[in-house]
Parts: sequence; structure tokens; C-alpha cells
Amino acid sequence: MENFHELLMQRRSIRKYTEDEIPAEDVKLILEAALVAPTSKNSRPWYFVTVEDKKVLEELSKCKEFGAGSIAKCSLAIVVLVDPMKSEAWIEDAAVAATFVQLQAEDLGIGSCWVQIRGRMRDDEESSDDYVKALLSIPPEMQVECIISLGQKGEERKPFNPEKMLWERVHIGEWRPQE
Repeated sequence: MENFHELLMQRRSIRKYTEDEIPAEDVKLILEAALVAPTSKNSRPWYFVTVEDKKVLEELSKCKEFGAGSIAKCSLAIVVLVDPMKSEAWIEDAAVAATFVQLQAEDLGIGSCWVQIRGRMRDDEESSDDYVKALLSIPPEMQVECIISLGQKGEERKPFNPEKMLWERVHIGEWRPQE
């Protein structure tokens, strides 16, 4: 990317991927981005589980009824989890790390999609969090925030349209009711 603003405008959720693998050096850069993400009080409560095995990716895509299909066809999934005992801001810490993953991926030309896990259900009886933990042998005290599916882009999406900016949601100095 030419600059950070261009990167932000270009990044879109990609749910279709090609069969091409992500080069190992790109995976390393993506994981480095996650590991340098800022955290509350430098607590670094996040952990990451990478998944490349196609059978496991297929099983991960069943973590919730809707919205996880991109995982089945991706080259790499990064499960973002947190030890909530290490930070009172663990949700925010995990979200920032996941965002860094997506921004680094976009900078490398790799598609990504955030699949929310925390607070979601697989079915009427099992949470998405419990399902992912059981599938990947994640300790019960951890909390799964999300899964980022990653792969070479199998679809092109137009950059964000600046005309759709919601400038009316910006208040200068104090809240001002809309007229």
C-alpha cells in the first residue's frame, strides 16, 4: 500500500479464497503484527492458534450456524484467544490484535474475514467458544474472541466509498443532537 489511509480504504472482508497457499514469510509477518498489538498495561493476554489442516478448517467452519463458511475454504485460520485473568480489557486487547492481523494481511494483498466467536452459539445447546476450545484442545479458562480466516483473494471488492462516511456521527467538543 502507498499509505495507511489507502490501506484502511482498501481493506474489505473477503470470504472467497483461491487454492493458493500463503507464503510462510507472509504468515510470519501476519503473526508478528498480532504479537506487537498494544494491550492494556502491556499485559499481552492474547494467544493465537493457527490452523492450516483442511479437515480441521472444515470442522472450524461449523462453529456457528451462520457466518463461518469462509473458514472452510481459507488457507489459514488464526484463532484469537485470551486469558481473561491477565487483563480487565481482554476483549479490547484481543480485538486490537485481530485487527492488526487483518491490516497486515491486507498490506500483503491477502484476504481476511473476522468470524466472531465470543457471545455466539453453535446451536441451542453449545456455545461457539466451547466448540472451538474442544476442537483445538484449548484450555477451558481461555476465551475465544474470534477466528480470522485468511487466504489469497478469490474475489475482488471495491474499496470503501468515501461518500458513505457517516460524518454526522462525529461531534466536535461535545455531543450535539442531530437536527
